[in-house]
Amino acid sequence: MADGADLYIHGADLPTVVQDGRSNVLWDAITVSEGKITAVGPASDLRALVGPRTQVVDAAGGALIPGINDAHLHFTVLASILYSCIDISAAHCSSWNEVAQRIRDAAAERPVVVKAHGWDEFRLGPGGPEMLAALGVDVPVVAFDQTGHQLLANEKLLRAASVTASTPDPSGGLIGRRADGTPNGLFVDAAMELPIRAIPVPSPEELRRVQVQCQSLLHSWGITSLTEPGLGPGGAGLLDGSPTTGALESLATLAEADELALRINVLMLFAGTGGISSESVRNGLASGLPQLLADRAIDPLLLRIGGVKVFADGTPRSGTAWMSAPYGTECSHGQLVVAGTSDEERIAELNEIIALVHEAGFQAGVHATGDATTMAVVDAVAAAQQAGPAHRRPGAGGDPRHYVIHGAFAGAQAPRQLARMAAHGVGYCTNPLIRFGGGASLERLLGPERFAWHQPLASASTAGVKFTATSDAPVTSADWRGEIIAMVTRTTRDHDFPVHPAEQITSREALAAMTSTAAWQDHAETVKGTLSAGQLADLCLMERPWPAEHEIQDLASNPVRSTWLGGRLVHGTD
Repeated sequence: MADGADLYIHGADLPTVVQDGRSNVLWDAITVSEGKITAVGPASDLRALVGPRTQVVDAAGGALIPGINDAHLHFTVLASILYSCIDISAAHCSSWNEVAQRIRDAAAERPVVVKAHGWDEFRLGPGGPEMLAALGVDVPVVAFDQTGHQLLANEKLLRAASVTASTPDPSGGLIGRRADGTPNGLFVDAAMELPIRAIPVPSPEELRRVQVQCQSLLHSWGITSLTEPGLGPGGAGLLDGSPTTGALESLATLAEADELALRINVLMLFAGTGGISSESVRNGLASGLPQLLADRAIDPLLLRIGGVKVFADGTPRSGTAWMSAPYGTECSHGQLVVAGTSDEERIAELNEIIALVHEAGFQAGVHATGDATTMAVVDAVAAAQQAGPAHRRPGAGGDPRHYVIHGAFAGAQAPRQLARMAAHGVGYCTNPLIRFGGGASLERLLGPERFAWHQPLASASTAGVKFTATSDAPVTSADWRGEIIAMVTRTTRDHDFPVHPAEQITSREALAAMTSTAAWQDHAETVKGTLSAGQLADLCLMERPWPAEHEIQDLASNPVRSTWLGGRLVHGTD
């Protein structure tokens, strides 16, 4: 470095860096060359690395942290929703009447189809089908709920999709019906594909447009990496049908054109939110999808296919989470949503699915919102491990690092269940803002004990389970600052006190779940996720220092000043 480092940042607060040796000297600076961090330490030492061509940034006391790695963010769906759907979330609609009015206003412009997103039964209460019946618009309408597991479709769209009273419920899905058996417009999980198939598919140009827009938004929040949890043929039944193989092709095109500025780890999706079978997984693994990026000039540290997304159950609010004890107004246990006509058949099918993914050397990211489902997934992973080692895929080694997405535990049995996860190396992908937003409604649905143990992060840490904290956007906001606050405080929108305070964690532990542990989930901990020499210079600089634990709420008003990807500025003016 005869001309000095490429980038020198000094005067920074480094909350993730553990200082060693000279404890009386403040570590406040880093240097970057050729896209990687070359040194971290006190400015008094690192100034010697500044040369005539070095870009010098004065952090002015702002927190400098690794780029945020959201390990479960539906990037394409988020992009499509933000830039192609009308917003009917709680931020805009506090009643079904307000939802109806926003849809009518959009329909007045006579679009091919009105797409809306964000209705929340926890906030609005029942009444979606009744709202549709009184809507009185003559264009197709589809309204996706906040979770992505339910939608409402009006009569015009049902006719276009040829959905009638004689249409059977698909495996793993439910069609809402009136007393006479005719569809009332509500579709749950696998049934969502029925009306979605009548919606025009976004063009490649439209996909690229919204993906680039969304990329800039994520940069403004300091996000540099994410896992896109589900692209492939199963995406045709999710939201507007955008998270398909075409979306992966679009990302590849952006990467080849040097327009992709996010590190994206992709999970393949062979079936939608219900009805996955071992046959669909076997066929998917044998298809061309796993090799779609092969032989293309794409850096695997920028875009890679890492695993397979599996929907094992649904959600508590739709009654499709599989619990060991009854829950909800129907006092149901729910069930797995994989193929099969009994619990025994469905468990056997889940075991075969995980075995196929494991044997192929891919990572299984398994959606599980019920405690019975979580344990069934761990059992399936244990059986697959016992049957034999995984295929050693490049970048994955011999451990695919399978993980549970969402995860639920049987109350006070959580520590024992977490210990079993740790014993088999099963990771835990959590969603703090889902718990925060569910609040009292989720507590009533699950019961006080199960809600108290919802996302037991301190216990997971004690048990040795590696956990990530993710947004699941667009289910919640991709703004990670709220997630940190939720993990530290254990409050919700309805509880201004910690719910089960023993499960609170520190802000540094919470930040690790969105940086270093997320890198581990990506099989990339040796190249990203920490501020240390040799790591990729994916950086997030905030305006002010990292707040003290008792002032963690201040994080929400501490904006991101600049974001770098591999040492290249992608947000800000530094």
